[in-house]
Amino acid sequence: MSMDATRYEDGSISYPGHPRGPNGAEPVETIDLSEYTAEVVTWTTSTATPPGVREPNTLAIVEFDVDGESVRAIGQVTTDDVETGDEVEPVHVEELREPGAGIREPESQEWDGYRFEPV
Repeated sequence: MSMDATRYEDGSISYPGHPRGPNGAEPVETIDLSEYTAEVVTWTTSTATPPGVREPNTLAIVEFDVDGESVRAIGQVTTDDVETGDEVEPVHVEELREPGAGIREPESQEWDGYRFEPV
């Protein structure tokens, strides 16, 4: 599985990708952010999480540098021991939350994704 960002005609990059970029630019390329490291911009720990989400749940906004373009993402962190400025890498996990705990039919959703792990 990849962590796909989209590059647009004007050179901008977004994550997640969209059918149109800034100023209506067309997508021209997919970039796998899991091949990059990022820097923690800010983070927080949630102690009141939705059903099936680990508690406490540390989340971070991270910034990737892809060919000089800044790309930000938000996601869970693998540890509570994280600080602003830390270098992190995306790591794939099979379940970001427990499939049977929510109100949706487990088979109707994808449960895997990425967490950020300090390098």
